[in-house]
Amino acid sequence: MRSSSHSRPHKHSCNNEGTISSLRVLASGTSLSHEIEIIRSRFIASIARTDTPEEAREFINSVKDAHPQARHNCSAWMIAEEGHSPSQHSSDDGEPSGTAGTPMLDVLKRNELWNVTVVVTRYFGGILLGAGGLVRAYSSATSEALALASFARLEALTVVETELDPIDAGRIEAELRRMGAQVLSTEWGQSVLIRLAMTPEQLESAIALLANLSSGKYFFRELGQRYIEIAE
Repeated sequence: MRSSSHSRPHKHSCNNEGTISSLRVLASGTSLSHEIEIIRSRFIASIARTDTPEEAREFINSVKDAHPQARHNCSAWMIAEEGHSPSQHSSDDGEPSGTAGTPMLDVLKRNELWNVTVVVTRYFGGILLGAGGLVRAYSSATSEALALASFARLEALTVVETELDPIDAGRIEAELRRMGAQVLSTEWGQSVLIRLAMTPEQLESAIALLANLSSGKYFFRELGQRYIEIAE
């Protein structure tokens, strides 16, 4: 029986704007596969970083296209897209209900992993595994593939910018980096426009630092919040 589900995941800590403040994700650009064999059936787990449901569906379809002879391409995703409610998905793709997609999704949840899609392709080996065997097979394929991946965190940080005189820019940028600010861009011209991201606590310290270093000459303009990837 085919099973597919879409729902909201369990609650996570959010900031005042309703955005999840910190997400554990696959490192940007991650895409890999890992194969296991259980009683002559081949299970090929393909995982990828996907930041939107559209990217997740495209990845699922690409795996299906790569394995046209496979009996099943079961899938699961966890997506937290900026500006949208978090979503999750699982599909058994013809396996008995609850034996494939749900166990795969459970592995993602146990790893507290977001913005990831996993597809487990099964080439049937002629021997039935039973419900318990299928659950273990799809869970193991997913877990072993994730063990090969690199991870990062998406932090919901406040983005600000400041415009500095070139003579002061290098010194001030270095001090802001030293206190933990993430420098997103630096544009040099007659003045230097620096765009940074930081936590509210860091921003409070940075405001005081900037005022102290420039005797009140410079200030920050807040540009809102966005997710910034930080290596784990």
